Amino acid sequence: MSLTELFNQKTVFSLEVFPPKKTADKDAILPTLEQLQSINPDFISVTLGAGGTDHCDRTVEVANLIQNQLKIPAMAHVPGLYQTKQQVLDLLDQLSSINVANILALRGDHIPDKQPAGDFNHANELVAFIKENRPNFSIASACYPNCHMEATDFVDDIGNLKRKVDSGVDHLITQLFFNNQAFYDFKEKTEIAGINVPIEAGIMPCTNRNQIARITQLSGVPLPKKFRAIMDRYQDNKEAMRDAGIAYAVDQIIDLVSQGVAGIHLYTMNHPGIAKQIWQETRAVINAK
Repeated sequence: MSLTELFNQKTVFSLEVFPPKKTADKDAILPTLEQLQSINPDFISVTLGAGGTDHCDRTVEVANLIQNQLKIPAMAHVPGLYQTKQQVLDLLDQLSSINVANILALRGDHIPDKQPAGDFNHANELVAFIKENRPNFSIASACYPNCHMEATDFVDDIGNLKRKVDSGVDHLITQLFFNNQAFYDFKEKTEIAGINVPIEAGIMPCTNRNQIARITQLSGVPLPKKFRAIMDRYQDNKEAMRDAGIAYAVDQIIDLVSQGVAGIHLYTMNHPGIAKQIWQETRAVINAK
């Protein structure tokens, strides 16, 4: 069953992991994946660095473990900014050879002092290229409930998103957000624009102060008053901050599912214990008919 068909049947629950660094044992992630297997997610996505070719081998290796050893559908990230058309085709052919049929097509972040390859300056160009040359892949892509940092405004951002979806995107996964109302407002904008593909809500449980500071700096995602109060009160108590961060994510998920969200995509940060705890506290809600 394709992921597109799955969205028509249930609330999808998926996970994201990142591969081990080149300097680490390639099997270092296996215990993490085996723990996540017990969740039985609908798919697991595997990141690939913005530089494109830097960690392709590791991404393919982890996707292979997920797809063929754990028997869970894998989704590999394919950023285009620093890859040529041939490099993208080579990566897709590697994925196809291990039966991975789902990808997340991204422009990728700019890297200071590194010159883009020039073939894909925008995600819609990458999506259109893949759709034309490797149509067997199901293509997901990213969207931004708090507006993309480089967009002039939401009109600009939604216009770019519409072009990307029209190029061949099958479903969307949002950047993390901490205010569900931002997601609902964004969803309304997409519907007005005629964007009708399923949109998964990306949720990241933030369980320590340094993680939160890094994320907000990189993504520009605002912290609502409720979350700032949690951070201010518990930031110096690791155990309390961990529990509060998990509880906040659980609260977000329950609210989103009750409002009919198409799916939840949990950014695990390779912490299977946290992911399993969140799943245990939300699975009845997610699986409810």
